[in-house]
Amino acid sequence: MSDRRTAKRIAKFVKPLRVKPGSRVDLAEDFDPRYRAGMKKRDGVELLRTGVSLLAEYQARLAAQDTYGVLLCLQAIDAGGKDGTIRHVMSGVNPQGVHVSSFKVPSAEELDHDFLWRYAQRLPARGDIGIFNRSHYEEVLVVRVHPENLDRQKLPGEAKGPGVWHRRYREINDWERYLTDNGIKVVKVFLNLSKEAQRTRFLKRIDLPEKNWKFSAADIHERGRWDDYQEAFSDMLSATSTPWAPWYVVPADRKWFARICAAAVLAHTLIGIDPQYPTVDEQARKDLLVAKHRLEREAPRGAARDPYASKHRTD
Repeated sequence: MSDRRTAKRIAKFVKPLRVKPGSRVDLAEDFDPRYRAGMKKRDGVELLRTGVSLLAEYQARLAAQDTYGVLLCLQAIDAGGKDGTIRHVMSGVNPQGVHVSSFKVPSAEELDHDFLWRYAQRLPARGDIGIFNRSHYEEVLVVRVHPENLDRQKLPGEAKGPGVWHRRYREINDWERYLTDNGIKVVKVFLNLSKEAQRTRFLKRIDLPEKNWKFSAADIHERGRWDDYQEAFSDMLSATSTPWAPWYVVPADRKWFARICAAAVLAHTLIGIDPQYPTVDEQARKDLLVAKHRLEREAPRGAARDPYASKHRTD
């Protein structure tokens, strides 16, 4: 399949997942966690393999060009599948060019800075892909559902008053615009899990000894705030899906389909950047020919002067 046809196919696939900038989202009404685009799991295995291969090619080009960086933000409710998505989608890329950051409860040092400070420390360099496993959006999700966390951030009184969430939405949008303007593309994926699917995944974590470590009693407490989180997710998606950093809502009840979607969204971003291998100038090309001539002269007697030429002969 040609690059152009592949790009069109991926763009068509991810379009239903994209939150239109300026639209009002009701997560429960607008996005089905069980949506699978009519695809069967056996077909999805090969499609994911193709997507992983495509990501490996574009990552190599991104690193060689060294002009753009990519920041992938992953958000989900507990048991949404963030870790598995990262593990499968990034399985074929060069680990030197991918950096994963997970954000837990902020430290004392982090609380002494503005709410975006600790995330800015983990941004990808040019040529790299950075992944935020949970991201700066925790500041308008967990902190909103548990406002006592806002008190721990040592903010002046006027910064905690009415309108704090709308102000943070604006500040996040401005920050992401700044990053994009400076060559750091921001792509945001929300893994949309149903309440029933979360229940079955929690039970699996309890029943299987090798998964017990993944479960915490706090998970049940957070599940009790399901409706509050759904409202916070809906407001977040509505306020922060922008033309320069749109949100994609990925159906997460079927893990295999969620991974295909996440790979497609990331591939769509990289295709849009279209990184290219650098070309060398005339002097550099002459230097290469000189180096090649010297290396060929060092070949043992009877060996091919150009081993690549003999290896790839088609006659």
